[in-house]
Amino acid sequence: MCGIAGEIARGRPANLAAVAAMTDAMVPRGPDSSGMWASDGVAMGHRRLAIIDLSSHGHQPMHDPDLGLTVAFNGCIYNYPELRRELLGKGYRFFSHSDTEVVLKGYKEWGEKVVDHLFGMFAFAVTETDSGRVLLARDRLGIKPLYWSEVADGNGTGALRFASSLPALVAAGGVDTDLDPVALHHYLSFHSVVPPPHTILKGVRKLPPGTLMRIEPDGSRSEKTYWEPAFERSAERAGWSERDWQDAILASLRTAVERRLVADVPVGCLLSGGLDSSLIVGLLAEAGQHGLQTFSIGFEAAGGEEGDEFKYSDVIARHFDTDHHQIRIDTARMLPSLTGAIGAMAEPMVSHDCVAFYLLSEEVSKHVKVVQSGQGADEIFAGYHWYPPMAHARDDDPADALSRYRTAFFDRDHAAVNRLLQPQWRLDDDVSGDYALRHFSHPGAGTATDRALRLDTTVMLVDDPVKRVDNMTMAWGLEGRVPFLDHELVELAATCPPELKTAFDGKGVLKEAARTVIPSEVIDRPKGYFPVPALKHLAGPYLDLVRDALHSQAARSRDLFATGAVDQMLADPNGNLTPLRGNPLWQIGLLELWLARHVDGVS
Repeated sequence: MCGIAGEIARGRPANLAAVAAMTDAMVPRGPDSSGMWASDGVAMGHRRLAIIDLSSHGHQPMHDPDLGLTVAFNGCIYNYPELRRELLGKGYRFFSHSDTEVVLKGYKEWGEKVVDHLFGMFAFAVTETDSGRVLLARDRLGIKPLYWSEVADGNGTGALRFASSLPALVAAGGVDTDLDPVALHHYLSFHSVVPPPHTILKGVRKLPPGTLMRIEPDGSRSEKTYWEPAFERSAERAGWSERDWQDAILASLRTAVERRLVADVPVGCLLSGGLDSSLIVGLLAEAGQHGLQTFSIGFEAAGGEEGDEFKYSDVIARHFDTDHHQIRIDTARMLPSLTGAIGAMAEPMVSHDCVAFYLLSEEVSKHVKVVQSGQGADEIFAGYHWYPPMAHARDDDPADALSRYRTAFFDRDHAAVNRLLQPQWRLDDDVSGDYALRHFSHPGAGTATDRALRLDTTVMLVDDPVKRVDNMTMAWGLEGRVPFLDHELVELAATCPPELKTAFDGKGVLKEAARTVIPSEVIDRPKGYFPVPALKHLAGPYLDLVRDALHSQAARSRDLFATGAVDQMLADPNGNLTPLRGNPLWQIGLLELWLARHVDGVS
């Protein structure tokens, strides 16, 4: 797990100072070492978190003069030992024991099809040193981020830059930091999710999951989607019983958990006390991980809402005799940590979970460098409340399906977005609704429920829970692994009949499979979330923080929000929660706080 950066210049040598600035901005992602490589118009930088092959042989960027290739890699390839043996059989010789070198040799053997062989999470850049051609790649579920930006120098010169975080690109300079009105519309309506290629800034784009970008020496580029799961029924599984599905899913998850044990350092587990993380702990125990270190976090109650779920995580910790760490955060500690959490956000993320993951990662990083986590199960196995109503939508009418989805998931409709914004930021078209309708209308989803699951799995999941885990763990040099996003498990779950997933108030097939592994009292408990009450029920210093951000000179200059709308929210800060029980005042305040941290102080 690391941070990568680079520049592919046209008409001039690569700007080493810009690459160094990007690399320096990502020190927390890779606190163990740094490196830089350059040749003519291409330069790459790297920050390393050493997890596999802790020696200097795993140093990056990794250059192989015999192959004429250089790679900067972020992530982990879980099947790298098998691929290494295969490549050795083909005559390749290795100078390290790292998964990075497997990517390098694999590219030489299979070209861009190397991604089809990789089981894991990754974002990487491979340079063909003779031709100057560069390939950028991002893993199938977008677990590892990859941002890029075009920089024009004038007189036909310029460059494409890439990095593991958006602020790193801004740090290098030359980026258009004006807000993207389309992204702003997504942020305010699509529950703060900004789908690729957009980001909140005009000058920065992100590579979609499961996508390759090839950049030629003349600056021309092309993109190719190499993975797209089918949310349809499979003929070969047509005769499966409910038990067959349970057994197959549990076997696939067991494999995913075991794959994610590959490391030259100990692997722990985040334990919220919910079904997903509890099941992972149980499967890790099955795999022989005795004395497994597990970690739970809790906050003070606020607004009548509890701030921890320790009673459930304690059940699992006792049952499997883990080395459990119960982390209690009081309000006095949480407020200062908001600054750090916002600083760790590659993009503005409104989820209350961000500060929880930030603080949890800080504590966990004192004990281990790698943790498994339960993110993704709700999207893969239909754990949210908006999935069951989709069964009443017409399967042949994407618009009908979308209307039901929007009612539950969208924070605002198009008219409400425009009422919130100043006139210069308003759009004539409902770009967020149009985006979702195009997604719902795309072939490859068998039912209305499948359409919602596909959108959430390939878009919402990537740019909310997954990004949150990456940003907050990497802020403390901690590698987070998510077995529910093993692509083979995702492909299997996508073909599972939706009614098996939505049964028992959601995740039915997973709940029934889990009964052979973990105690039923954890499975049958009410659904919980990562509670951070103080950010939902804004009061005291948290309300002051938001008010100050919205009234700052920078916010007044940006002039994003209609004064009357902001005043109304500040007068009743907790009066109108979104359909997903988020606080709309926190949403707009967080945007201003993020811009103040990552744009106003840099540009």
